[in-house]
Amino acid sequence: MNAVLARIYELCDPKYKEFHQRLIPAVESERVLGLRSPDAMKIAKEFTGTKEGELFLKQGGHKYYDENVVHAFMLGRLKEDFDSKKERILKFLPFVNNWAVCDGLVSHLKAFFSDKEKAFPFVLECIKSEMVYTVRFGLVALTDYYICPLYIDRILEIALNIKSEEYYINMALAWLLSICLVKEYEKTLPFFEKPLLPKWVHNKSIQKATESYRIDLEKKEYLRSLKIK
Repeated sequence: MNAVLARIYELCDPKYKEFHQRLIPAVESERVLGLRSPDAMKIAKEFTGTKEGELFLKQGGHKYYDENVVHAFMLGRLKEDFDSKKERILKFLPFVNNWAVCDGLVSHLKAFFSDKEKAFPFVLECIKSEMVYTVRFGLVALTDYYICPLYIDRILEIALNIKSEEYYINMALAWLLSICLVKEYEKTLPFFEKPLLPKWVHNKSIQKATESYRIDLEKKEYLRSLKIK
């Protein structure tokens, strides 16, 4: 057993496993140990930059969901140049098989996405992938780091070109568009007035946008009127 997994075993909580398992139904129960996020971050901090940590990262994917969470958090902590970090992410993405590890990885890559224009081709590369969670990675990255006047037109063009039957891709797309409505309402609204999106994505985007406290009541009412029946 490697040192990182041994540490996970020390800190995992079987009671938390029962709760968290319900949030990640795509992961088999026997592959979830019950490691809480603060403890995963603690382990990532402990092992990043160490010999044991490097051996752990070189494994690629891991047996347990909790190991993949720690792996994602460690990638975020690594102080490497852009290209080296990109290669690490690319090697890890094929092993990502659930929304929690995918979204957690994106959220810990703030430094990587600090140069938005440099990272943008990589995001596009991910969105063109045939792997569900690699596509989702790209969409979540757009949501977390790119919704602003400079990128909104490109984001909306990307959204229009995504045609998928995959739930976790469509949910990420709906979240992306809902935040576009929150942050760039005037630019995004025409896509719902025409409408231009698949029915499920269209309605789910409106639902998520109208749940936000950042949109006023008048706009919420209008958005609800645009739902496709």
